[in-house]
Order: sequence, then structure tokens, then C-alpha cells
Amino acid sequence: MALLGACGDGARQGEFYDPYEEQNRAVHAENKSLDKGLVRPVANGYGKYVPDPVRRSVSNFASNLSLPGMVVNDLLQFQLEDAISNTSRFLFNSTIGLAGLFDPASSIGITERSSDFGETMHVWGVGEGHYVELPLLGPSTERDTIGMVADLALNPLNYILPGLEAGLATGASAASTLDKRYRFTDTVDSVLYESADSYAQARLLYLQNRRFTLGDTGAGADDPYADPYADPYFDPYEDQ
Repeated sequence: MALLGACGDGARQGEFYDPYEEQNRAVHAENKSLDKGLVRPVANGYGKYVPDPVRRSVSNFASNLSLPGMVVNDLLQFQLEDAISNTSRFLFNSTIGLAGLFDPASSIGITERSSDFGETMHVWGVGEGHYVELPLLGPSTERDTIGMVADLALNPLNYILPGLEAGLATGASAASTLDKRYRFTDTVDSVLYESADSYAQARLLYLQNRRFTLGDTGAGADDPYADPYADPYFDPYEDQ
């Protein structure tokens, strides 16, 4: 609860709070080097040599295993309709979809309704706190960092799966991350390697996207005709 309370301070609506920018930039530089030297080439190799249907099945499997944790967060947010939908999707794909390797649920309109404990805390009124860049994991906030740790504890499958199956789940999650890096390589490369200031660009894009996902539309909907300096999200380091 003390950690949750600490997240209440920091950024006001439409702004970001980055008091640890110096340390964050150092972590960003390490993450960027790791991406260039390891993650990017491995992801490109994975995307090039592993057939697309196989990669999709692995990603489906990983996504399916995350659904029970989403259901818990749906219940904590009192989103009963989302909880029922995600439960139905998990049961359908776990059976008809062969343990989640396939996604027949989407074909009948039962799509994933993403949720996490960071969103749960937002619903509870907890502020996002400081902006942080995490080793390996990249951009985040204090609230979302706590949320990531909590999500590990909230997913019931983490207590049910035996050692071998748990290892397969971890491997599938890592492979899914590599697949996303491969699929969005142009976008990621443009931010990391083509921006004048990749740290500021990544911070801006993360906070915009996260706040939009949480429905915090008052925190800065883009207006292409507005004065950029009047935009609360304007970042002087962003490529114009």
C-alpha cells in the first residue's frame, strides 16, 4: 500500500514526470545497445527462419496463458462483461484451439479484452507516478512497474502449471516478444535509431499510448491543426 501511495504523486494530466531522467537515460542506452547487439538480430532470425504459422501459434499460446490473469483484473475493476468474455475465450481456445495454439474464439467474435494490474490501479485512482525505463523491459511508470510484478502473482496459472509447462510458458512468452520485435521492426527502428533523441521519443510515445489505452483522453488527444507548443504532450526532442 505504501508503494501504491507513492504512485499518487507525480505527473498531472497531460504532463509527464521524469525526475530520474539521468538514470533513465543510462538504462535506455544499455537497452538500446542490447537491442542492437542481441534482441534485434535474434528477432530478425526468428522471423526469417521460423514460418509465420508457427510463430503465430506460439504467440497464441502465450497470449492464451495470460487470459486468467486478465480475468482477475477484470473482476478487480468490476468489469464483469470483460471477465466473462475473457473466460469464454480462454476456455474455448484451450479446448477447441488445442491449448491455445489456435485462435478459433476470434472467428466467432470473442476477442481478447486486454487488462493488467496497472490498469486496475488506474481504475482505483492511483496516479502513474514517475516515468521509469526498466532494464530489458523498456519504458514504464512506477504504477505500471508495480503492476507487472502484481500480474505475476495474480495469474492463477503460475500456481497450477508444473515445472515443465511453466518453462514452456516462459519460453513462449519470450518467443512472442521476439515475434513482435520482428513484426514492428520498422517502427521500433525508427524510434531507436532514426530519432534525434530516442529516449525522449520512446518516453513520449509510451505515455501517449498508455494514457490513451487507459481512456485518459483528456491527457492529450492530438490535434494536427493545433499549435504544437500548446500541446501538453509536445516534446522538443521529438522529430518534427
